Amino acid sequence: MCGIVAYIGPREAYPILIKGLKRLEYRGYDSAGVALLNGSMNVYKCKGKVSDLEKVTDGKNTHAHLGMGHTRWATHGEPNDNNSHPHLSQSGDIAIIHNGIIENYGSLKEELTNRGHVFTSDTDTEVLVHLIEDVQQNTHTTLDEAVRLALNEVIGAYAIVIISKNDPAKLIGARKGSPLVIGIGDSEFFMASDATPIIEYTKNVTYLNDNEIASIIDGKLTVKTIDNVEHVPYIQTLEMNLETIEKGGYEHFMLKEIHEQPRSIYDSLRGRFDPHTGMFAMRSLKEHEGKIKNLKRIIIVGCGTSWHAGLVGEYLFEDIARIPVEVEYASEFRYRNPVINEDDLVIAISQSGETADTLAAIELAKEKGATIFGLCNVVGSSIPRTSHAGAYTHAGPEIGVASTKAFTSQVAILALWAFGFAEIRGKATKQDLRNAFAELETIPEKVEKTLQCEDQIKELAKIFKDSKNFLYLGRGYQFPVALEGALKLKEISYIHAEGYPAAEMKHGPIALIDKEMPVVVIATKTAIYDKVISGIQEVKARKGIIIAIVSEGDTKVRAMADYVIEVPETKEYLEPLLTTIPLQLLSYHIAVLRGCNVDQPRNLAKSVTVE
Repeated sequence: MCGIVAYIGPREAYPILIKGLKRLEYRGYDSAGVALLNGSMNVYKCKGKVSDLEKVTDGKNTHAHLGMGHTRWATHGEPNDNNSHPHLSQSGDIAIIHNGIIENYGSLKEELTNRGHVFTSDTDTEVLVHLIEDVQQNTHTTLDEAVRLALNEVIGAYAIVIISKNDPAKLIGARKGSPLVIGIGDSEFFMASDATPIIEYTKNVTYLNDNEIASIIDGKLTVKTIDNVEHVPYIQTLEMNLETIEKGGYEHFMLKEIHEQPRSIYDSLRGRFDPHTGMFAMRSLKEHEGKIKNLKRIIIVGCGTSWHAGLVGEYLFEDIARIPVEVEYASEFRYRNPVINEDDLVIAISQSGETADTLAAIELAKEKGATIFGLCNVVGSSIPRTSHAGAYTHAGPEIGVASTKAFTSQVAILALWAFGFAEIRGKATKQDLRNAFAELETIPEKVEKTLQCEDQIKELAKIFKDSKNFLYLGRGYQFPVALEGALKLKEISYIHAEGYPAAEMKHGPIALIDKEMPVVVIATKTAIYDKVISGIQEVKARKGIIIAIVSEGDTKVRAMADYVIEVPETKEYLEPLLTTIPLQLLSYHIAVLRGCNVDQPRNLAKSVTVE
C-alpha cells in the first residue's frame, strides 16, 4: 500500500525521489520521507503529503547520488512525523523503508530491547532495521548478508529498501508478499513499489520474486534468495509510457479513466477472438482445454471492486457455460478452511496483481491442487506469476484509487472466458460465439455513447450532493452493478450507500425509504423487467426518490421515475459494461461538488498489499 522509490547512480537522487513519490501518491498514504546518503545520512520526513515533505526539505542539504523515498499508509503506530519512514538503526548508520507488516515484531522488539536497543517509534519497521544492524554487528558480515540473515528471522510481508552510511555504493532491496520492481538504466538503478516512478528513466525492469534479495553493489545487480541461492534476474521491457500516467487534460485521473473505457475495453478484447469464424485466440483456453472440459466448479476470489467483477462472472459462467460458481472475498476464503478439490478452477481477480489477501488465497488453493487463472491489469505482477494461466486486461495504468476501467475490463474478459468455457464444454455453438462476438465488438462504441450522459449526471450531482444516504437496487446481472455503484459513492464522496438485490428491499431496507432517500434502480429491459418495475412502485409508494438507469427508448420506467438515464441496448450478459458507467460518473461528480479528494480518498490505498 505504501510507496517506495530509490535511486543509485550519477544523477542527483532527491529530484528523482520527489517526482517518484508524487507518482506514487495514488497508492494512498498519510506521511512521506526521504533518506539521502552523501557522507552523512540525511533523513527528512513528516506527516502529510509529499508537498509537505518538500517544505521540510526546503533549504536543507539534499545533495546525494544515493537515496530512497517512501509514502506511508499507517499500520503500526498512528500517522505522525515520528512513525514516518525512513527509519534508522540504533547507531543511525543504516536506514530502511518498508511496505508490509512484520508479524513477529513484538517478540523481536522485546529481544532487542533486552540487548540494549532503544526504539523511538511505534512501528514494526524500526524493529527490522535494528535487527539488521544487530545481526551485522554480531556476525561481522556484510550489509547484504546481514539483511539476508535477519530476514530469515522475520515472519510477515515486506518490500524493503536499505542503505548504509558505511556502504555508500550499496543499495539493497528485498520482497516477500509486497511488490518491488528494479529499474536498470545506464550506470544507474532504481527500485520502486511499481513501475510508475521508473518509466521516465528506463523501460528495462526486473520484478523480484518472494524471498529474493537484490543487491546493487559497485554498479552491479545481484539477486539471491534468503537461502543464499543466486538467481539470474529476468529483465523485461515495460509496456507503459509516460503519457499514460499523466492526466491528459482531465481534472482528475478518475475522470480520465472513466472516459478511457471505450479504449480499455477494446484493448482488453482486441486479438482474442475472431467474430467471423467464432474462434478464440486465448492461450489460457488452449493450454487448459482438458481441465476446463472436466472441471466441477469455479471459485472466484477477489477484494472490493474485483469481487464485484467476480459476482458478474458468476452470472456469466453459470448462465453461459453452465458451470457452478462460488465467489469469495479473498480475505475470508483464506481463513475459513475452504473445501478445494483438484478439479476446481480458482480465478483470482486483482487490478494490481499484488493484493495480499488474494495472493494468499491462491497459494492456499494451489496447495490443495486446484488450477489457478489470474485476471490482472499489471504485467509482471505477483498474481500472474503465481497463476498457472490467465489473462491481462490491458486497461493501462489505473491511477485513481476508485477502480473504474479495471472493473469493466475484468467483466469483458470474464464474458470472453465464459463463452470459451461454454464452447469447450459443448454448451455453445460456433454460431452462438459469432453472435456473442459481434455484440462484444459493439460495446466500446456503446460505452462511448453512454458517456454522453455526463452533462445530465452533473445536474443530478448538484441535486443530490448533500444526501446522507443512497440505496442502489438491481436484479440478476445488475445486482453486482448496484453493489459497485454504492461502493464508488462511499469510496470517494463519503456518503453512506448500500447495494441490494431489488427483490430483497422488502426484507429490511424498505424501512429506510422516505422522501429524503435517493434510490438508484437499474431497470434495463431484461426478462425480469416487470419485477423491477414492481420494486420501483414500492419505493414510490413510500415517497422515495427514484433515479433509474434504463434501456434506450424506455417508457414504462420513465413514467414512474423522478430521473432517468438511458443506456444503449445490448445483450443482458453485457449490460454491466454499460450500466456501471452512469454510476461511476454520478459518484465522481458528487464527490467533486463535495470538495473530496477524488483520486486519493481518505484512508484508502490503490494496491492493498497488507492484510
